[in-house]
Amino acid sequence: MDTTESTVAPVKKTRSPFLQRLANFFAEMAKINSFIFRFFKEAFMPPYEFKEVMRQCYETGVRSFTLITLTGFIVGFIFTKQSRPSLASFGATSWLPSLVSIAILRALAPLVTALIASGKVGSSIGAELGSMRVTEQIDAMEVSGTKPFKYLVCTRVLATTIVIPILATYTAFIALLGGYLNVSGNEGTSYRAYMEAVFDPITFLDFESSLIKSIVFGFTIGIVGCYQGYYSNKGTEGVGKAANGAVVTAMFLVFIEEMIIVQLTGWFR
Repeated sequence: MDTTESTVAPVKKTRSPFLQRLANFFAEMAKINSFIFRFFKEAFMPPYEFKEVMRQCYETGVRSFTLITLTGFIVGFIFTKQSRPSLASFGATSWLPSLVSIAILRALAPLVTALIASGKVGSSIGAELGSMRVTEQIDAMEVSGTKPFKYLVCTRVLATTIVIPILATYTAFIALLGGYLNVSGNEGTSYRAYMEAVFDPITFLDFESSLIKSIVFGFTIGIVGCYQGYYSNKGTEGVGKAANGAVVTAMFLVFIEEMIIVQLTGWFR
């Protein structure tokens, strides 16, 4: 009597697309958290790269000076010009300097500076580190015994965290100057009277919240740009993706952080 042997192929379990995407998301979040924790671990431990930090501050701040100046002046001038008709309809054009100062110091100056820096500085960092990853310069630094993370990542993140608040303060001053030129040209307000009206409604909490925003924005721009470039894919296409990802992600996070900080600040007013 013949016996037949039947072989049953093992059933291969496959994850659903949703579970796979969820697993990839949590894996990416863990990788990002590890990257951030590594920065705080290595940034404040010797040896310190003071020269490289200063060079990155120059690249981040001085080279963005012209663009920030032009943007800040236009923002202050246009905002003042667009706000005048609304106040004039209520006969309250005298409140215009106070309105401009509140809008610029509380929100526009740090936000506009962060968005400009995300496009210019964030993309530059992502593309630079991405090209170094593609050309295996980072791998060569690791093999030679140097610390590429401290030299490449920590210095750039510290530079953006230091420089963005300075640029935001400068943007606020230039924007207020643009607003003054518009107010002076229409109402003939003196510079002294304009500045007195500008700083009258401003409190210490306004300066404090603006400074906190700028520091958080600067750290976000630096860490996102470095992360995108440091872990970019091999090939020239990865450089473009790193630069684009740095800009898009940084801008998105800046808006989220703006919303959160504004909400938190509102609780203390």
